[in-house]
Amino acid sequence: MKITIRMDDITPDMDYAKFSRFKALLDKHDIKPLIGVVPENKDEKLAIEEPHEDFWSMVKELQEKGWTIAMHGLNHLYTTKASGLFPIGGKSEFAGLSLVKQDEMIREGRRILSMNGISTDIFMAPSHSFDKNTLRALKKNDFFILTDGFGNQPFRSEGMIFYPISIKRGSSLKDERDGLVTFVYHCNTMDDKDFDKLESLLESGKVVSYSEFRQFKVKDRNLFGNMWQYSIAKAKYIAMQIKKYI
Repeated sequence: MKITIRMDDITPDMDYAKFSRFKALLDKHDIKPLIGVVPENKDEKLAIEEPHEDFWSMVKELQEKGWTIAMHGLNHLYTTKASGLFPIGGKSEFAGLSLVKQDEMIREGRRILSMNGISTDIFMAPSHSFDKNTLRALKKNDFFILTDGFGNQPFRSEGMIFYPISIKRGSSLKDERDGLVTFVYHCNTMDDKDFDKLESLLESGKVVSYSEFRQFKVKDRNLFGNMWQYSIAKAKYIAMQIKKYI
């Protein structure tokens, strides 16, 4: 199993020291990840530093160097507790809202990216939460790929292509089958131990650049596949909630 890297919560006011440390490790191993850029961050939890004026030029430069960019919501503000189609987050910026509202939000996010010279067809839902209205609004606004779902290769569902994330990192590392999954990172909250684990992962030789997803055949997923995914995601969410109180 090959591994790709996804970095969430990329904003003008993120923790730049940790982002730079993460980037240095990737550069050392010539790995180009997926980064989720929040078009207009309003989430105070992500505001670590004063906004950097060169943020958008940095993102554009990274894209030109082969990094893959995803639009990570609009404001990264959680407005509902709707579980959506992939219920591992328990909160959402989008799921539960009307199609009209979601279309408005996604269109605004694309406008901000475009205004800053960034083009992408990949969407990254905050807290992994989206519903059918989200998918309809994405397609209306020329987003056709989501970085979410479970599996070991890209799959097609509801007219969208999904690039899956790992159910459990340890299992993915031991899996010798052909396939590709994504490990999700939030560099704002990483500590020295997390960076050590990342470095060990990169040294394993199993990590490839995110663009390799484009080389894999896309498999159609049926209703039973979606039911399996929903059940695993819900079980994972419940397990994480129980762990909080143990």
